[in-house]
Amino acid sequence: MAAEEENPALSNLPEESSAVVPDDELMIDNSSPIQPTLPTIPPVIPSSIPVLPPIAPIPIVPPRPLAPLPIRPPAIRPPGVQNGEMRTSDSDSDEEELSPTGTTPGSTGGYEISEASRLVRERQQKAMQEFMMKKRAAALAVPTNDMSVRTRLRRLGEPITLFGEREMERRDRLRMLMAKLDSEGQLEKLMKVHEEEEAASTAAAEDAEEEFVQYPFYTEGSKELLDARIDIAKYSISKAALRLQRARRKRDDPDEDEDAELDWALNQAESMSLNCSELGDDRPLSGCSFSCDGEMLATCSLSGVAKIWSVPQVTKVCTLKGHTERATDVSFSPVHNHLATASADRTARLWSTDGSLLMKFEGHLDRLARVGFHPSGKYLGTTSFDKTWRLWDIDSGVELLLQEGHSRSIYGLAFHHDGSLAASCGLDALARVWDLRTGRSIMALEGHVKPLLGISFSPNGYHLATGGEDNTCRIWDLRKKKSLYVIPAHSNLISQVKFEPQEGYYLVTSSYDMTAKVWSGRDFKPVKTLSAHEAKVTSLDISAGNFPHSDSHICRML
Repeated sequence: MAAEEENPALSNLPEESSAVVPDDELMIDNSSPIQPTLPTIPPVIPSSIPVLPPIAPIPIVPPRPLAPLPIRPPAIRPPGVQNGEMRTSDSDSDEEELSPTGTTPGSTGGYEISEASRLVRERQQKAMQEFMMKKRAAALAVPTNDMSVRTRLRRLGEPITLFGEREMERRDRLRMLMAKLDSEGQLEKLMKVHEEEEAASTAAAEDAEEEFVQYPFYTEGSKELLDARIDIAKYSISKAALRLQRARRKRDDPDEDEDAELDWALNQAESMSLNCSELGDDRPLSGCSFSCDGEMLATCSLSGVAKIWSVPQVTKVCTLKGHTERATDVSFSPVHNHLATASADRTARLWSTDGSLLMKFEGHLDRLARVGFHPSGKYLGTTSFDKTWRLWDIDSGVELLLQEGHSRSIYGLAFHHDGSLAASCGLDALARVWDLRTGRSIMALEGHVKPLLGISFSPNGYHLATGGEDNTCRIWDLRKKKSLYVIPAHSNLISQVKFEPQEGYYLVTSSYDMTAKVWSGRDFKPVKTLSAHEAKVTSLDISAGNFPHSDSHICRML
């Protein structure tokens, strides 16, 4: 077969031409011209290719018809929501597509649904309607004032209140009612009600302006307070004049060397050491104070008892008993040998050094925290946890001033050395400076992040120190009305701060970390750490004495 495919011309010749004829049997036909015959070449069949038998033809099988597909019932789908409207078809076009049976896809024309399916569909449609209603109601503006809500309900013809209905429930009812009217297309009714409310509010405002009475923005004080303010103003003017005169003399006198005096004072403070130690009471001590001449020391404790000690021998002179609760603070008068104590029984008491009670000050609504004398010695200031501080007349015991201004309890109180200003600090982390001559709050010092417990004016007249539970002491400049220094003083809260009372050469802080520290009054760098106590240091005081010509004593109590 391969030979035939290679020589197709030879395979087409007749079979006779392939036979061999002998030479003697050749016949010559004269009638026709002699044509040469081509030599016959037998096909060469390679012996290596096997001869295959013929293949039978493949029978043709007719295709088998397919079975018809079963008809699926249309799926039941919940109605969709598009652009806030209900849609019953999944098609995006507005024209509904028909199935081959001529019914709308999703319709129940070709089948029946069960009662349970119908209830489920109705429940879904109702839930969807409620959702759309709430969505529309959330976008509406509803009055927040309960009276306005009642007025609008009345104008819409609805009951202004239902039994047991509260303010927020009434407002939600109005919101759903407005959403229902909006969905029903009754916007004109809503707009009409809104216009009526605006007209009514405008008329009410005009009537209120006509009937408005101008009341005074201040509380009228007593005659005693007026006399006290005048006296304080006269006293402060003379004291400020002396302070300024002394400052000018130091500035203009070439013999005055302030830096040398300050260095000498700081060296004296650096050389301080423990002089004596005495057990003050069975309970922890809460306050201490030196007398104006530095010869006596008063202490008070949580037992409610105050004691007077002689200095420097530290021998007990007398015991002051009278408070029914724990004593919170004690302070000596700057001009007399009188002392005042504050207690948690909501009273302050004035004592003489022989232990007799001179005056009792009542009026606070909560326990007292600190007590302090005005530099003139005529007035006493007290702070309380009732968020007020009060000014009392020493001679008559009359309450001259009840001052508010803090959002939380007031703890510390200090008077300016001129007597014109008072500073208070409280648990709201705020310090305020008050003008005693006018009663105004002239400064609010914000910077601390935790409650304030101690506050003190410097004798230079323009520095104020505050300390509190954020473990820092801040130095404020009253001229610039801002904080100058932030001293990271202790590792625990600061219970008290005090400037040296003569010139303010140094500042002393006490803390619950069982130490008291001395700081320079020039750059507020650390000078000395006084560590001798074995528990929290709750208070401190610095004696005036004859400083800087003699040694001074610092009292640290626990």
